[in-house]
Amino acid sequence: MKRINVTSSSVKSIGYDIKSEILEIEFTRGAIYHYYEVIPRIFCDLIFADSIGKYFASYIAKKYNYEEIS
Repeated sequence: MKRINVTSSSVKSIGYDIKSEILEIEFTRGAIYHYYEVIPRIFCDLIFADSIGKYFASYIAKKYNYEEIS
């Protein structure tokens, strides 16, 4: 999955597959996770959030099924 680099102290890059609704997040510490059944609006809101880390913590972390892929 292609990811785009973002400006965040906790997130390095973000990718999204609209067909499978998988959000891929690479954290600055190196881990990469897939978050499942994430609707497109959540991805768009994350990309354009004033604070990607805060948005992630409030609307994604622990709210979606996920797995570490790296």
